[in-house]
Amino acid sequence: QVQLVESGGGLVQAGGSLRLSCAASGSIFSANSMGWYRQAPGKQRELVATITSASRTNYADSVKGRFTISRDNAKNTVYLQMNSLKPEDSAVYYCKLEFLLRGSYYWGQGTQVTVSS
Repeated sequence: QVQLVESGGGLVQAGGSLRLSCAASGSIFSANSMGWYRQAPGKQRELVATITSASRTNYADSVKGRFTISRDNAKNTVYLQMNSLKPEDSAVYYCKLEFLLRGSYYWGQGTQVTVSS
């Protein structure tokens, strides 16, 4: 039983910043990857950034240099610092947890990010 709870979404003007948080609870295996994905209306869900329990990171080209993903392994929490936000960043952002040695994964409920021009 794994639960993911996201927070930090909201409305911000272009050029502003937001920080998203996702806390995982339950039976968390040590070898894992946590990440953020987003989905805008009429579009496919896409990867934003991921980070493993060994702190290896991966970013979508569209957010490199603007977003930073980090994690606190002791708290099983992942963060996404979003700077220089653009209207095209507007989407529902979903947290994902994957257990790398089991092939299982879990999704959070999503949090809305809206960037106004």
